[in-house]
Amino acid sequence: MVRPYAVTRGRTRPAGDLDLVTLVVTTGKGARTGRTLPPEQRDILMLCRRPHSVAEAAVSAGLPLGTTRVLLGDLVTAGLVTAWEPPTTAPTEKLLRRVLVGLRAL
Repeated sequence: MVRPYAVTRGRTRPAGDLDLVTLVVTTGKGARTGRTLPPEQRDILMLCRRPHSVAEAAVSAGLPLGTTRVLLGDLVTAGLVTAWEPPTTAPTEKLLRRVLVGLRAL
């Protein structure tokens, strides 16, 4: 068992902005890389062959969230993982009114 601060070399902030819901997926370059990386990053690359949120990656890898964010930031910087925010669109007034009508009908 390696302490999280040893895995991240004492860093506590990721390179870039990685929110809990940021989706990450291994790139083609990341799929071909692996043996030269630390085991924690290799595990994350394997997990992220399919899109995962940062939170899901942390849980699946069995690592603290902060540690996972730092490691994912390194992988994004190296071009081994792609990260993107899921689309966030606010509901329209029309949709909210329809929901309200539906709730009142209950």
